[in-house]
Amino acid sequence: MTLNAAWTWEQIATFGRWTFFAAFVVLAALLFAAVVLRRVGYMRLGVPYRFIRYRPRRERGEGFSAHVFGHRRLLGDLRSGLMHLVYFYGFIMLQFGAVDLIAKGLRGGEPLPIPEEVYGPFSWMQELTVSLVLLAVFYGAFRRYGERLPRLKRGWKPSLVMWFIGSLMLSILFSLSFERLASEGHVVPGVYAPVSEPVSGMLQWMGVQPQSALAHAGFELFWWVHLLVLLGFLVYVPQSKHFHLLTAPVNLLYRRGEPHGRLTPLNLEDEEAESFGSGKIEHLNQKQMLDLYACVECGRCTNVCPAASTGKLLSPMHMIVKLRDHLTEKGAAITSKSPWMPAGLWQPRNAVAAAHTMGAILPSWDDAAVAAGTTTIEPTMAAQEQAWVKREGMKPEDVALIGDVMTEEELWACTTCRNCEEQCPVGNEHVDKIIDMRRHLVLMEGSLPQDGQRALQNIERQSNPWGLPRAERAAWIEECEKKTGIRVPTMQELKRQGRTPEMLLWAGSMGAYDSRSRRVLFDLVRLLRAANVDFATLGAEERNSGDTPRRIGNELLFQELCQGNIETLAKYGIHRIVTACPHTYNTFKNEYPDFGLSPDVKVEHHTELLAQLVEEGAIKPVHELDETITYHDSCYLGRYNDTYEAPRNVLRAIPGVALKEMERSRANGMCCGAGGGMMWMEERSGTRVNYARTAQALEVKPTVIGSACPYCLTMMEDGLKSLSDDDGKVRARDVAELLAESVFGD
Repeated sequence: MTLNAAWTWEQIATFGRWTFFAAFVVLAALLFAAVVLRRVGYMRLGVPYRFIRYRPRRERGEGFSAHVFGHRRLLGDLRSGLMHLVYFYGFIMLQFGAVDLIAKGLRGGEPLPIPEEVYGPFSWMQELTVSLVLLAVFYGAFRRYGERLPRLKRGWKPSLVMWFIGSLMLSILFSLSFERLASEGHVVPGVYAPVSEPVSGMLQWMGVQPQSALAHAGFELFWWVHLLVLLGFLVYVPQSKHFHLLTAPVNLLYRRGEPHGRLTPLNLEDEEAESFGSGKIEHLNQKQMLDLYACVECGRCTNVCPAASTGKLLSPMHMIVKLRDHLTEKGAAITSKSPWMPAGLWQPRNAVAAAHTMGAILPSWDDAAVAAGTTTIEPTMAAQEQAWVKREGMKPEDVALIGDVMTEEELWACTTCRNCEEQCPVGNEHVDKIIDMRRHLVLMEGSLPQDGQRALQNIERQSNPWGLPRAERAAWIEECEKKTGIRVPTMQELKRQGRTPEMLLWAGSMGAYDSRSRRVLFDLVRLLRAANVDFATLGAEERNSGDTPRRIGNELLFQELCQGNIETLAKYGIHRIVTACPHTYNTFKNEYPDFGLSPDVKVEHHTELLAQLVEEGAIKPVHELDETITYHDSCYLGRYNDTYEAPRNVLRAIPGVALKEMERSRANGMCCGAGGGMMWMEERSGTRVNYARTAQALEVKPTVIGSACPYCLTMMEDGLKSLSDDDGKVRARDVAELLAESVFGD
């Protein structure tokens, strides 16, 4: 009778363990599924997006493995990249260990039927992995709270995941250690237990005897702790930034393909459209909303942002986080489905309506920092953290996307340099969201900074941002002839003669009107003539490329300019264009084809053409230049079009030149501050971006700051006037000017 009672009790215990295990697993799975599905429902509120047809399958897969499994961008910061590699592969490996540990608890301590010669090394790898992940947790805490990296958030939310992961690892180690004491024969040899063997010895020294009730109770306790923490983490993940574990791979799979940064055209003839641009969160498309839930909040985007680095309110990371919070709150209000599971735990059921909005807190910069061109993101990080608060009594439906979530100050601080996107490890695209909100402001509300509005009006009336007479656009041709002796023919003149040149030289508004940029254009003309290139220009028929209106948000003006230019190019049968302006180059090459420019038209930047001519021997730099040159990468030439080597190859070909790279160069080069229409708008807070970039250039002690963009050249010269104490010993010069000096000796 006693034996039967004992046997019955064991059966009851086993049944209870299985029952509670199944109940907890099913409950966690249901909560997890509900959280994920509700957030997917919020994303479905956006403009429909054809994920499957976005790019061919092969193109979608290219680079996917490198980013997801190789951590290509994460390893840009080697220390945090290695830490994340440990997390990533550690959790993959530990899933097998979790299955084994759970099976032991359910099977009375008996492991899975794995051969001993395999199970031993498997156990050793599991314990090593647990130890590495635990060390990574401590290192992550040190980075966040010890080093206090400015780009990382601090508080209970960022700390919570560390407690989750740390608790998981410790529960595994103590479960294995108590198992060694409780088990009578189902443990691996000590050589395969580098951590649990010493810990079990310590426990035994503390009084836990082998096969004792305390040893069994210890295993049972930590087994349940491990299971509950694991299931709790499962439910927590999609309710936090760690939702990126699911969304980031999808986001990377459907990331933007070539060309980088190409803006999506607006169908301005859509008679059913009630609004243009993004004036509400629902106006974002579903891929843009996926970005919001893929964000890791690592701060890498803000860390390199020229606006955030110089004291403006804009922070790309906070933009994504704020849009995500707003989508979650408004999505819950529209669908009447709480985003939190269990709802009562995270948010009381009878809570007063509340929604996050921005307060009016600005970054603070002292005059010394502004004058020195200092770069730090700390004022912006602090301002965003203080300003983004939950207001009681504010319904999410009443929160304005532009004004309450994203302030106009933030939107007009962006230089569209795309460094945020270049650094993002999960493939988020920040710039297009900002441009879409600018489009709404400009097209629907007529709201933009006064100096930006003036530039757009001038472009609309005279086809240049200064408002100079359109008839003077061809005046540079006569000046060029006076200074170089070269008469550049126009396409109209050559057409009368019945011939078409090999190439069209697009002067651009800067080259046509700006006296400093004209000098670059004249040297380019001399080099092309020396290389016997057959070229002509449009002269007075040339119009603004439309880059500035498009980046500011006036899509209507851009499309008018674009269609006019395409018609002019088609009229003359032009098949090859060269320009010294990266903004024109990018617009023609990557965005005009959306509006009818023939794909047969080859668009080149002048540094690409010059590098080719030097390589072929058509241009021979022979005169030595005793210069130390640091080259500043144009965002629209580099990050937008991956052209980094052509300008450097030209500089390397010049005898006597010593090329020195800045700390931030190539893909991580800092913007000069002129992109996104900022060339024509004043910066009203913090230090000027071009001062900060010039200060970085001066750190390598150059004699010349080289560039390949008229905007960059202007910004660097302005920065040198303010920061350089060498009385003009450091100059800003275009690559074409330096090459011309070496070729012609003047």
